[in-house]
Amino acid sequence: DSEGGLYVCMNTFLGFGREHIERHYRKTGQCVYLHLKRHVVEKVPGASGGALPKRRNAKLFLDLEISSDLNNDDFEYEDEAKLVLFPDHYEISLPNIEELPALVTIACDALLSAKSPYRKQEPDSWEEELQASKHAKTLVQLDNGVRIPPSGWKCSKCDLRENLWLNLTDGSVLCGKWFFDGSGGNGHAMEHYKETGYPLAVKLGTITPDGADVYSFDEEEPVLDPHIAKHLAHFGIDMLQMQVTENGLRDNDIKPRVSEWEVIQEAGVKLKPMYGPGYTGMKNLGNSCYLNAVMQAIFSIPEFQRAYVGNLPRIFDYSPLDPTQDFNTQMAKLGHGLLSGQYSKPPMKSELIEQVMKEEHKPQHNGISPRMFKAFISKGHPEFSSNRQQDAQEFFLHLINLVERNPVGSENPSDVFRFLVEERTQCCQSRKVRYTERVDYIMQLPVAMEAATNKDELIAYELKRREAEAARRPLPELVRAKIPFSACLQAFSEPSNVEDFWSSALQAKSAGVKTSRFASFPEYLVVQIKKFTFGLDWIPKKLDVSIDMPDFLDISHLQARGLQPGEEELPDIAPPIVIPDDPKALDIDESSVMQLAEMGFPLEACRKAVYYTGNLGAEVAFNWIIAHMEEPDFAEPLVIPAFGEVASSGIAALGAVGLDNQPPEEMVAILISMGFQRSLAIQALKATNNNLERALEWIFSHPDPEEESDPALDTMDMENNANANILAETGSEGPRIKDGPGRYELFGFISHMGTSTMSGHYVCHLRKEGRWVIYNDLRVCASERPPKDLGYIYFYHRIPS
Repeated sequence: DSEGGLYVCMNTFLGFGREHIERHYRKTGQCVYLHLKRHVVEKVPGASGGALPKRRNAKLFLDLEISSDLNNDDFEYEDEAKLVLFPDHYEISLPNIEELPALVTIACDALLSAKSPYRKQEPDSWEEELQASKHAKTLVQLDNGVRIPPSGWKCSKCDLRENLWLNLTDGSVLCGKWFFDGSGGNGHAMEHYKETGYPLAVKLGTITPDGADVYSFDEEEPVLDPHIAKHLAHFGIDMLQMQVTENGLRDNDIKPRVSEWEVIQEAGVKLKPMYGPGYTGMKNLGNSCYLNAVMQAIFSIPEFQRAYVGNLPRIFDYSPLDPTQDFNTQMAKLGHGLLSGQYSKPPMKSELIEQVMKEEHKPQHNGISPRMFKAFISKGHPEFSSNRQQDAQEFFLHLINLVERNPVGSENPSDVFRFLVEERTQCCQSRKVRYTERVDYIMQLPVAMEAATNKDELIAYELKRREAEAARRPLPELVRAKIPFSACLQAFSEPSNVEDFWSSALQAKSAGVKTSRFASFPEYLVVQIKKFTFGLDWIPKKLDVSIDMPDFLDISHLQARGLQPGEEELPDIAPPIVIPDDPKALDIDESSVMQLAEMGFPLEACRKAVYYTGNLGAEVAFNWIIAHMEEPDFAEPLVIPAFGEVASSGIAALGAVGLDNQPPEEMVAILISMGFQRSLAIQALKATNNNLERALEWIFSHPDPEEESDPALDTMDMENNANANILAETGSEGPRIKDGPGRYELFGFISHMGTSTMSGHYVCHLRKEGRWVIYNDLRVCASERPPKDLGYIYFYHRIPS
C-alpha cells in the first residue's frame, strides 16, 4: 500500500496492503497481523550547516518496487512495527515484552530481522567497498606502441561504440557483456582475457581526474587500481585531461549512427520522458529486458487490459491463500502497475528547480520491478529461471501457453493472437494433395537475403572489411543489407520441400512440397522476422538487415482456398511403423530440429520434440515444445530407451495404445496447447488409435463431437488451475478463433540488439495516442526516430472493415 504500509499474517507470513487485509481476515479467519510501516527521513540542510530531519512516508509495495536509490547520505529510515488484532484493530506497539507471550515476541523478532527475499536474489557485492586488485602492483604492460585517442573509441572486433573496456596490459579496446545497468556488448573483452590471461581492464568513458572503473577478470569483480594513473599514461592517457563522456564522444565528434545499438535506442537524440497511465517503465532485473519488452506490448492490447486490470477486484477476491503462486493475480498486479499511472509521475516543479540550482540530476522514483512476476512465470523453466538473456519470441509463446492454461473469464485474451494455418501438401509424383489445419500464434517471415537492393554496396563493404582486418586498421562504416518486405512475404508464400515425405498414394517415400496459407486471420497479427539462423559451421548468427516494414499490411491474398476443383486427395493411410533393430539409431529429422533451433529453443529440446512426435514435422514438434517447456529436464539430452524398456514402460513416449486405450498424456498436452479442450483431445486420440496427425484431422472433420464426461478428468482440470473459482464455461467446438479481414495496421515492435538471442538487449516501441513511444526498461520517452526497419517482432491490429 502506498501510504498504509504492509500487513503480514503471523500464521502464513503473507503480506497484504491496507485495502486487502480486511478481505484476507474475512476469508481466512486469521486475526493476528504484523503491521510494518517505513518512514523516509530526508536530511535537509539547517541554518547552522547541519542536517535537520524531514520526515516522509515511504511507499511500500509487495512487488511494484519503486526504482529509486535511497541508499545514500541524503536519506535515513525510521521503521515502525505494530501487532494488530482483528476484528477490533487493536494495536500493540513493538517491542513490547511485558504484554506479549514469549512465543509471539520471538516470532515478531524473527520476522523483523529476516532478510527480504528480493535482496536475497541480488548480489551483496555492491554494499562492500572495492578492494585493491592483487594484480595492480605487479601488472606487466606490453611496450607495443599502442596509444589511445581521447575520444571516438570503437571495439576492435565489432562496430560497437558503447560499453568499451581498455585492457591495461596490451591496450586492446573491446566491448563488454550486457549488464543490468543498461550497458551492452558482445563479450569481446572477456574473450580476450580467456585467450591472453591479461587480467585488468578499465572502462572507457569513466576516466576522470578522480579515478576510473576497473574490473579484474581473474578476480571476477570490480577492483581498485592504486596505480591507475601510471597504467593509463603507458597508453598516452592523461587522467587530468579526461572527463566522463557518453561513449567517449565529444560534442564536436559528429559521426553517423549506424550501429543497431545506437539506432534502436535512439542514442544521441534528446528524448522527452513520458509519464502517466500506460507510460510506466520496468526495472531490468539482470537480462530481463526480453520480459519487459514483451509485457509492455501485451498490456498495450485492450483485451489483456480488460481481462486482468479490468477484472482486478474479482481476481483478487478469488485469489488463493498464496497469491504469489497464482498466474492471474500476478498478471493483474503487473498490469495495474503499468496502466494505473501511480508509478509514472512527472517530477514536481520544486524538485526541478532544486536540481537546476544544484546543477545535478537525480533519477525520478518511477517504474516498477517485476521481480515476483518473473519468479513465478519462470519457475521450473531451465532458461527463463536463469539470469541469462533469452529469446523474446520464445518468452511470448511461453506466456501465451500460461494464459491458455489459466483462464480468467469467459473471454480468453490470447484468442486475439490465435489463427488457423492451412497446409497443402502435394506428392510430386502422383500430384495428389492433402489439406490439414493447425493452430499458430506467430507469422514467421524468412529474410530474403538474395533480394537485397544494395548488393553492390554490400560487396564493396565486405572487401573493405577484410582488407581492414588483414591490415589491422579500423573497420569501415557498417553497410546493412536492405531487404524489401514484399520479398520476405513472397518467400513465406512459396512452396517448400518436405523432407522424408511418405506418399500414401504410392505407399512409399517420394518428393513432396508444402504450401502454407491462412485459414483464418487473427485479431492481432504477430510477425517475427527470422533473423537468427545457423552458419555453415553450425554456429548461431544474426542477420543484421533493414526491412521496410509497412505501417499498413494486407495479407488477404494469403487466405486459404481449400480443396480446388480437379485436385485429388491423398488416401488416408498412415505410414507403416518400422521398429529399428537398434532403437538408439532411430532417425531424427534434422531439418525439423534446425527449424525449431532457429526459433531459439535449446537444441536437445528440439531433438526430443521431433523424436517424441514421430518425425511428423516442425509444426507438431513445436506444439510438443510449448507443452513441455516447464519440465525440469526440458533441455536435457535425449535418452532413447532400449526396445525392451519401450515395450514395457515407454509406451506413452512412442504413442502406442495402452491397455485401456487411454491416450498418452504427452499427446493430450500437445493438442491442448493448440487451443483444443482436454475432453476433445482425448476423444480425438481415442477415435484415431492415438495417431496425432489423424487426431488433428478428426477434430477438424467433427465440428460437433459428442461430449464425454469423465469426473477424474474434470477434477484434474480443476486442480491444474490456480483460479478455479472463476473458470469459464467453454464448449469443445475446437480452437477459439476471431476471424476477419486480413488488413492490419502496425502499432508496436520489439527490437533486438546483439549477435545472438543469448546476449544483447531488447527495446519495445509502441504507438500510443498518435505518437511512437520507446520503452527501454525504466526509460519511457517519446520516440523521435522509431527504427521500424530493424525490428525483430512486429505487432499489427486488424483494421475494421
